[in-house]
Amino acid sequence: MPNTFSDIMRLVRWSNLLFLAALVWLMEKWVAVPILDQLAFGEQLPGYILLLIILATVFIAAGGYVINDYFDVKIDRINRPDELIVTRTIPKPVAMQISLWLSGIGIVCGIVAAILLRSLTIGILFVLVPGLLWFYSSSYKRLFLIGNLIIALLAALTPMLIALANVAILQLRYAAILPYTNLVHDLYAWLGGFALFAFLLTWIREIVKDMQDQMGDRELECHSMPVVWGDLWTKIFVTALIVFTIAIIGHLWYHVLPFPIGWTSLSTRYIVLGILIPLLGATGLLWAAKIPSDYKNCQQLIKLTMLFGMLYSICIVRGL
Repeated sequence: MPNTFSDIMRLVRWSNLLFLAALVWLMEKWVAVPILDQLAFGEQLPGYILLLIILATVFIAAGGYVINDYFDVKIDRINRPDELIVTRTIPKPVAMQISLWLSGIGIVCGIVAAILLRSLTIGILFVLVPGLLWFYSSSYKRLFLIGNLIIALLAALTPMLIALANVAILQLRYAAILPYTNLVHDLYAWLGGFALFAFLLTWIREIVKDMQDQMGDRELECHSMPVVWGDLWTKIFVTALIVFTIAIIGHLWYHVLPFPIGWTSLSTRYIVLGILIPLLGATGLLWAAKIPSDYKNCQQLIKLTMLFGMLYSICIVRGL
């Protein structure tokens, strides 16, 4: 099988894994560290613990992608037969072994990081998430709304891991003075804002992806939103989510973010050009969509918007 390695890389969605690793790094270096610097604490999370968190997140996600394709063979034969890997070039038992090994490595890395941080919460999360991904792939994703919400919550968990890790190490080192600062509040508030953005954009994208894949979902009696509600009401619901997201961004932009709101501000131009306009463009693509490739274009724009949203952290570092 000359293409086995490239097929494995496609199976684990290597580009998504790179984005995930970069996201964890960005949340630490471009959000958490500047907040710590403001109160003269400096960077707290050692590089080797950050690396363990990145490895745990990436390996668990990779295992989740593989097990998802393992359980989705029948659906993928209908929705994307040209992209089918499991059973075509990688046998199902091999795919199962790959998933177990990847998830196992991720769990070990996560538990080691949790031990070093003395954080029971982080340890529990790195054990529960692989199990949740398993049940999502095997059954939850076929249930109305539940599967979409699980993936959205897991996306939101990524920025929050950095908040949890930094708070854990701060409590180890500065437990006596921490209650007299706003540091914990600021870490959870800022990283929670990115987590909320990731949650909403992922939820929107997952629903649009269900619209793209509804042919196979209908054939195998999955209860996704497009199957249960139909295209019209699903589009209305997604549009409402996008409007809600824009409203949240507008509120934070005007009332919370410590940057000027005039057009001369890089922060303002970034939000408008990099986030708000793409969201409006995705709404237009959604309503114009009629075939699976149309929905694919829409959800790819949403994915790109989420990337731009996470890169907004550069404005925090530079105070723009």
